[in-house]
Amino acid sequence: MRVFHSIEQLPEFKYTVFTQGTFDGVHLGHQQILNQLTREAERLNGESLVLTFWPHPRLFLFPDDNNLRLLQTLDEKLELFAQCHVDNVVVLPFTKELSNVLPEDYIKEFLVNRLNVKLAIVGYDHRFGRNREGDISVLRQFSDTYAYKVEEIKAEDIDEITISSTKIRNALSEGDIANATKYLGRPYSFKGTVVKGMQLGRTLGFPTANLVVEDNFKLIPAIGVYAVKCTIKGIEYGGMMNIGNNPTIPGKNFSIEVNIFDFDQDIYNEVIEIHFISWLRNEKKFENLDDLASNLLLDRVNALNSIKNL
Repeated sequence: MRVFHSIEQLPEFKYTVFTQGTFDGVHLGHQQILNQLTREAERLNGESLVLTFWPHPRLFLFPDDNNLRLLQTLDEKLELFAQCHVDNVVVLPFTKELSNVLPEDYIKEFLVNRLNVKLAIVGYDHRFGRNREGDISVLRQFSDTYAYKVEEIKAEDIDEITISSTKIRNALSEGDIANATKYLGRPYSFKGTVVKGMQLGRTLGFPTANLVVEDNFKLIPAIGVYAVKCTIKGIEYGGMMNIGNNPTIPGKNFSIEVNIFDFDQDIYNEVIEIHFISWLRNEKKFENLDDLASNLLLDRVNALNSIKNL
């Protein structure tokens, strides 16, 4: 897969099958578009191309909004594009100039002249151009003029609910791992660097790896306890994770920490990946550390059962 980060980098494309979007999460609805994209490119002996934006357009449109949280980093998104067998990805920053381009100018100058689009495959809610004035009807309006075709992908529904990145973000923010997994088509995940903590978990019999997630916009699921899988140096382990404020432990603030099952290695400064399997319980304050340790035993049993029943 070739990745381009500026218009100036672009080569000459012979026959492009195209789609565009932020694709945050690359959820099942996105995957439907990407699968159709690659199938059509192969059928037509062309090249599949995804145009996406980074940073997210909301950061440009609402620069003072600090509430934006995303399902993916750019690297995670590109990895999933590659898994979907996309040939080319164009990653562009969303700029003032781009936001002011008229829809027809965008089609003519960019899609046709620069990308040589012959087939545009877009979702039912696709928007582009100044004030989001462009949509699938505008693409169809100019298709004969500029000699390309348009294919619309309908919404992907599960249980009569249309999948969207927003619905997945909301689910994760409420600890609803089951629906987030269902809509993504895979467990939600993030990567974190292991740092030193208070090391209290060792005295309780549940040593934990404390994680720092360095991407400020990466969504962290709701406060609570979760069954997880951890990928460490390419090997997968089961575990249970606490995200929260540690009310039982005086002086301990918000932390993200994971107890990794059947694991005893020094992994300080290692980057590990966490995959969320299920929600176990809310964070709660216990009377003392003995009560906390007893509850952690129950959490471990529940986490093991969740992982085993995948």
